[in-house]
Amino acid sequence: MIEEPKRRVAYINEMIESGHAAELVAEGEKYHADQLRAIADDICKRGSVRVVLIAGPSSSGKTSTSHRLCLELLERGIRPVALSLDNWYLNGEMTPLKADGTKDYESVYAIDLQQLEDDLKALIAGQEIALPTFNFAAEKREYPGETLSLEQEAVLVMEGIHALNPILTRHIDDTQKYKIYAAPMSPVSLDGEKWIPTYVHRLLRRMSRDLRTRGKSPLDTIGSWDSVREGEEKWIEPFRGEAEAEFDTSMLYELPAIRYTVETALQTVPASSEAYKIAEQLLYYLSFFEGLEARYIPRTSILREFIGGSQFNVG
Repeated sequence: MIEEPKRRVAYINEMIESGHAAELVAEGEKYHADQLRAIADDICKRGSVRVVLIAGPSSSGKTSTSHRLCLELLERGIRPVALSLDNWYLNGEMTPLKADGTKDYESVYAIDLQQLEDDLKALIAGQEIALPTFNFAAEKREYPGETLSLEQEAVLVMEGIHALNPILTRHIDDTQKYKIYAAPMSPVSLDGEKWIPTYVHRLLRRMSRDLRTRGKSPLDTIGSWDSVREGEEKWIEPFRGEAEAEFDTSMLYELPAIRYTVETALQTVPASSEAYKIAEQLLYYLSFFEGLEARYIPRTSILREFIGGSQFNVG
């Protein structure tokens, strides 16, 4: 985890105010790069890995993590192929329901497990598959004509909230799998005693992405957060212990940078709404930070998955 003294608001603000914002960002990026290098080295040492599985709760940065890990593997002579498990979601009408009758998008059974198994078996056997993509607006899996086959030494790097659930890859030998749990794990301290919970980072990330790509307001994002957290506790956390490696996606500069993308929108949450108390809490946390302009943040940063401008295809 990030060293405790550097996780304090005072240190972060001092770096920004003194004109060392670029160094703060570089420090955060090095922290991620060091972790990914160690993971890539471990994968290479094992020799038998054909499928890398990256899981974690919502807005952990799994997609960017998969692309950055692919770059590390390429440097080691491994040909990786990044895929998202989201592309194997069932069509909307087949999505399982919760007890209250609403669709349970967090359930592992919202994924077409049989089709995923068939496709993974075919890929590992060297066969070609039709590559699906999921249209979230239409709630429909589509096949735009793209195909995929793996070279003999290629490695699949698959990310998704359920990637560590054994039911998804039960047909693949354990020696061929390498499992990673990715999430922000280093909370920021306000004063050395009071800490900003890491779920706040994830909620603000999700809010920023919802605003930018899905047309959802902070009111919408906050409204669905309890359901998201409930699904994480049921479907993700129980399998965290399956991971061979953990990747801390925390960024020291994250809250100063994300303040620019969500603060104004958060201020529009009406006081009469159920979301107002949480919106006030998020604004309170953000108020401690000096703002950090996006120009300091590299296009390979995990944060770009949420604020935009990533060089990766992260949706």
